[in-house]
Amino acid sequence: MNIDIESKLLIVDDLPENLLALEALIRAPGRVVYRAASAEAALALLLEHEFALAIVDVQMPGMNGFELAELMRGTERTRHIPIIFVSAAGRELNYAFQGYESGAVDFLHKPLDPHAVVSKVNVFVDLHRHRKALRHEMDQLAAAHHKQEELVQQLQHTQRELERAVRMRDDFMSMVSHELRTPLNTLYLEAQLRQLHLSKGNLANFAPDRLPAMIERDQRQIRNMVRLIDDMLDVTRMRRDALSIQTKPVDLSALSRAVVENLRQQAEAAGSVITLHAPPELRGVWDEFRIEQVLTNLLTNALRYGGGKPVEMTVSLEGDSARVAVRDQGIGIAPEDHARIFEQFERTDDSRRHAAGLGLGLYITRKIVCLHAGRIGVESASGEGSTFVVELPLQIPDAASAAPQPT
Repeated sequence: MNIDIESKLLIVDDLPENLLALEALIRAPGRVVYRAASAEAALALLLEHEFALAIVDVQMPGMNGFELAELMRGTERTRHIPIIFVSAAGRELNYAFQGYESGAVDFLHKPLDPHAVVSKVNVFVDLHRHRKALRHEMDQLAAAHHKQEELVQQLQHTQRELERAVRMRDDFMSMVSHELRTPLNTLYLEAQLRQLHLSKGNLANFAPDRLPAMIERDQRQIRNMVRLIDDMLDVTRMRRDALSIQTKPVDLSALSRAVVENLRQQAEAAGSVITLHAPPELRGVWDEFRIEQVLTNLLTNALRYGGGKPVEMTVSLEGDSARVAVRDQGIGIAPEDHARIFEQFERTDDSRRHAAGLGLGLYITRKIVCLHAGRIGVESASGEGSTFVVELPLQIPDAASAAPQPT
């Protein structure tokens, strides 16, 4: 790589005429020559500049050339600068050894041979230029590598975001699919029951006074499915990983009775019965559809894992909150699993053996409860049944967030 590299040369001699003569020999384009009349002046220049080569006279008053070289070798900044000694002492072997021990790379003897001086200086200047060029290329490679690492990190971050988006989509689709089963199963069972009555000629079940209730049940399940499909299509809500709530005055007691009635056939199929204890009326401001999901999920779980034993749901008013407790007498949940079962796709080993499912019902239930600024918990032990307790404020506080509440 062609880069413009300036080489700085330091010449040290106590005689001005020697400095002028040496500078005249080594001056060339791309070089800057600095002169020092003493070792002390040379040290000052060495602290300010990066030199490609130092040509030092050995015999100087005060600090001589060998002492200057030893100081240079003792400092990190200057220890790598090549030193050529200039001596008028002839070619005595001991004198040369002392110079090399001080850090010299070469010797020049007076009187100087101009050709030898120029040749030696050219060699060290070329070495310096090559070192600088190599360092420059290494810096560029390091910068390119760093930029490449940043690009890789950006790509990895983008990949993680894409994977997260795919997971969110898949989780949301799984949740919606899971929840669509309840109204679909109810409609399917109703259709099967009506077909059975028709095949047996039991037309009394289709009397005019029974048709409005039958139609209302069908409409409720259809509305539930439409609402779930609307959630599936709501991209903004999916990106926030949050379900919507649409609050209005709701009678929780009446809603509980309707849910129990809707699940009556499912309870009979499981060999169980659902008992409801609720006041005549318990009013609050909630999302009726979402609270119905909560009640349905809790009762469905109780029937699924209750072992065919009775299931009990209690609705009560506790201060400014409504309390719903669903108790079964089934397989129970170990204490170490109490928190985990409310996460996505989490199921206990016992629950996997007893019934199929995606492990989303309780996750959806907790999310809905939290959106209402409420809380949900479980009281259970293995083999002793389970009681799920939901507490809902009668009115959602204005500052309530959708963050999960402690269980």
